[in-house]
Amino acid sequence: MKPFAIDRANGLCAALFIGFGAWFALQSLGLEIGTALRMGPGYFPLVLAIVLILLGAVILVQAVRVEGEAIGHIAWRGMLLILPAPIFFGLTVRGLGFIPSIFLTALIASFASRRMKPLTALVLSAGLTLFAFLVFSYALGLPFRRFGPWLAPWLVS
Repeated sequence: MKPFAIDRANGLCAALFIGFGAWFALQSLGLEIGTALRMGPGYFPLVLAIVLILLGAVILVQAVRVEGEAIGHIAWRGMLLILPAPIFFGLTVRGLGFIPSIFLTALIASFASRRMKPLTALVLSAGLTLFAFLVFSYALGLPFRRFGPWLAPWLVS
């Protein structure tokens, strides 16, 4: 019989999922839950917490059954460029406007890969900006400022 062993990476991930799920479930119990037809403010957080606990349990079972690979190096470049990109967008969308903010956000995030070349990043950012503009402005008809007040001195002739 094999000795009992848990894959460390998956075991830690499972513990985090189960721990956060349990904490959010306990927090949601302080709110009115309601029923499936008349949901209270605590219903949806409780359902999400239960899903998180179930995902943690599945990962825990996998961690016990299969030995995983060792954790490799941490991709710091990706974390330092991908994670702040949405924060940058949120901080600049009102000042710069939607089009420049989405372009710069995509440009920042595209350099998370060492293989990304500047021209490819510019084309990718322009394509994503055009796609987002068409979807959000024309297809969905959302009212947003395309160019914000920070750019007003340069846009006025």
